[in-house]
Amino acid sequence: MTEKMKKILWEMISTILYIAFVLCMTWLIIHFIGQRTIVDGVSMEPTLQNNDNLIVDKISYRLHDPERFDIIVFPCEYIREGDSLLIKRIIGMPGETVQIQPDGTILINGEVLEENYGKEIIAENTRGRAAEPVVLGEDEYFVLGDNRNNSSDSRMSFVGNVKRDEIIGRAWVRVWPLSGFGKLRHQ
Repeated sequence: MTEKMKKILWEMISTILYIAFVLCMTWLIIHFIGQRTIVDGVSMEPTLQNNDNLIVDKISYRLHDPERFDIIVFPCEYIREGDSLLIKRIIGMPGETVQIQPDGTILINGEVLEENYGKEIIAENTRGRAAEPVVLGEDEYFVLGDNRNNSSDSRMSFVGNVKRDEIIGRAWVRVWPLSGFGKLRHQ
């Protein structure tokens, strides 16, 4: 083998190793650190708009538990065919009891929840299963969309309570459109 052939072979091997390294790092980032997701629908308006591109932080919840009002991403196979992800805001925490009164007031353990994320007051006919007290298990969260009267969320039995191990991550940054670029407000 000539010196020129050895050099070409070495360049090919180093290029293949470089590409393998980049692909491996990309896979690790997407599966363990963060991933991009696109908002599909209006259930989180006015906070998030249809077609917003977000980066989901997958590391935070490895270090600490989700908090009330965090915007989370989790799968829901019943919304659409395929692997659909939902983006909602945590309202009820593990072990709590959530109920929505006929006037739209949200009660947590019988106390009024002080929050201002809802786009509108919850209509009496959209209280769903939260018209009666919903008791959350030790690993369950109750989530609502910010567009309260136009959201498939924990009020619907096909979504229900979200288990801790179902949460993919926390919506972290809006990257598109550029006019809305920035870190998302949770608390």
